[in-house]
Amino acid sequence: METYKCNVCGMAVNASCANCNEPLINDSISLDDGSSVQVSRCPKCEGKIKSPMCCGNDMTCSV
Repeated sequence: METYKCNVCGMAVNASCANCNEPLINDSISLDDGSSVQVSRCPKCEGKIKSPMCCGNDMTCSV
């Protein structure tokens, strides 16, 4: 099963942490201005990256 999928074109990706080999999970972080940013987080080491985008939108997480 894919980790992230584009709701527009159907493109799908699998995402895992290269350090821990754990599948990334969907999360968000709050910015100083009060806005929220979707991120992908490793459940083991807590590393974070910006969630993948496709067709100009954040891809949705199916995990």
